[in-house]
Order: sequence, then structure tokens, then C-alpha cells
Amino acid sequence: MGREKVHALLLEDLVEKSGGCAVLDGGFATQLEKHGASINDPLWSALCLIKEPDLIKRVHLEYLEAGADILVTSSYQATLPGFLSKGLSVEEAESLLEKSVTIAVEARDEFWAAMKRSSGHNYNKSLVAASIGSYGAYLADGSEYSGNYGPNVTIEKLKDFHRRRLQVLVEAGPDLLAFETIPNKLEARACVELLDEENIEIPSWICFSSVDGENAPSGESFRECLDIINKSTKVGAVGINCAPPHFILSLIQRFKELTDKAIVVYPNSGEIWDGTAKRWLPSKCFDDAKFVQFAPKWRDAGAKLIGGCCRTTPSTVRSISKVLKARKSVSNIRQIA
Repeated sequence: MGREKVHALLLEDLVEKSGGCAVLDGGFATQLEKHGASINDPLWSALCLIKEPDLIKRVHLEYLEAGADILVTSSYQATLPGFLSKGLSVEEAESLLEKSVTIAVEARDEFWAAMKRSSGHNYNKSLVAASIGSYGAYLADGSEYSGNYGPNVTIEKLKDFHRRRLQVLVEAGPDLLAFETIPNKLEARACVELLDEENIEIPSWICFSSVDGENAPSGESFRECLDIINKSTKVGAVGINCAPPHFILSLIQRFKELTDKAIVVYPNSGEIWDGTAKRWLPSKCFDDAKFVQFAPKWRDAGAKLIGGCCRTTPSTVRSISKVLKARKSVSNIRQIA
């Protein structure tokens, strides 16, 4: 059995063990800031890979304890150009990318070893997904929420931007790859072509953001975007991240019409990020109780992976995990009976 098939089966098995819907972790930068990290920087949460790697591990462990079945690494805004702009060498930059995976794997293995020594727990051995943020995330100008990269950004430029980071992250040994907040069809195509060109055997998901609840941020239809992804055997799941949660149900329903791939959703709290002012704007948002109310609806609509993004916390993930895994517990009881 090839490596690609083995990795794919890991994800399928995790979803099955989770009762048909696995739980992702939640907002990373949000939790880092709660612990005192100062990340108002173009590198954002990736700054902690340089300054406070122990804090990254602490946050991973908090999400594992909360019930996350999948950890997403701290590499969303970790890019080689970004690290080089801080005066680091290429070797140091690549080492930090590797570290993002290593820290998550160490946290997962440490937590699972402790769980194996206990009895009566309801945890699964989590998988680690290496985060690959969009080109707009690197620009740190909010363009991951507009898709407006300008006329000089070509598909080749996007592939060149992502290529070496992808190679380094894959070599570090994650279980999955997570392309996040993709804002347009061009970058989706770049990701798909790059996976083929590099013959990547680790299953990937590609998540878009959405600002209107109907289209990609660029204004392109999701039909256009998913037509590209549907042709790829390297991409196992598609979905939405860092979009307002009140968009999610209708988007899952729409995606179910457009693809046979697994659907992953991890919305933000509903607060709005001002990419120019670099601050969250006051707005109507979901609290943990709202996530408890809607997570089962998202699952029943067809989502196979559910978590949280910006401004969600381990408390949010604990609430999601508890309500989604309640059905698993009922199913187990029925089987025993």
C-alpha cells in the first residue's frame, strides 16, 4: 500500500472513530495572546516559533485536552520570505518551518502517551495538519479576504511562493496538509498543480474564506473554484475557514452540491478583521453556546471535519467536541446493548 493511501486511511479512520465527524482545534493566535504573546507583526503567530516555541506547545496541548482530533500547526503565516525579512538565513527559516510540525507532533505524542496510561477517556490519537497560509496571509494586507493580488501575480509566481515551504513542511512529517484562507481560483489552481508537480503523497485539504457567504473573496463562484479541485486526487477535502459562522450551514449545503470530497469547516467567531488597521472590529459573534447549537447542524448537513478559527478558544473546541461526540457515545451504548 502506497504512502498516499496510508495517510488517507488515517484520516478516514479518525473520522469514523469520531462518530462520523472529527474535531479540529481552534484559534491559535487568539490563545497565544491570552497567554501574553505579543504578535502584532507580519509573521503573526509564527513569531512565536522564533521567540516562544514552548508557548506554541502549550496551546497545542490545551486544544488536545479540549478534545481536538486534529492539530493545525503554527505555520499559517510562517514563510521563507517572511523569516528572511527578519534577518534569518535560509537554513534558519527552513528550520523554523520544520519546528512548527515537530512541536505539534511532540505535543500530540506526549498527550497520547499520557492518555494510554489512563482509562475511561474519550480521546482519539490526533493527527497533525501542516498549515499553509495563502499568499495574501504572507502579504499581511488583508488580501486573503479580498483575493485581489494585482495583475503581476501569476500562477507561476504563486507556485514559486509556496513550493519550498511545501517541500520543507512535507519533509517534517505531518499527517495532513492544510491550505488555508485561499481567496481566489488562481491560488486554488496553483495549490492543486503544485501538489501534482511535487508528487505529494500526504492528503491535503483546501479551504477558502468568504466575505459574502456565497462566493470566494475574489467574487469568483465556488463552482469555478471546486471544478479545479475536484479533478485532483491529491486533495481529500475542501471547505471554509475564517468566515463568519452564520455563513457555514448554507455553504456546506452548496459544497455538497459541487463536490464529492469531504467537507471541512472551521469558522471564526463572527468578528470582523480589519486588515489595514490590524484589529478586530466589534460585531455580532458566536459564543460557545452558539457553536454547540450549530455544530450538529453542520455535521448533519455533511461536514466531516469541524473546528474553529480566529477568536475561538479551547473552550469553544471543548463545547464542539462534547456535542459532536455525544452521538458517538450513544451509538456505542446501542452497540453494546
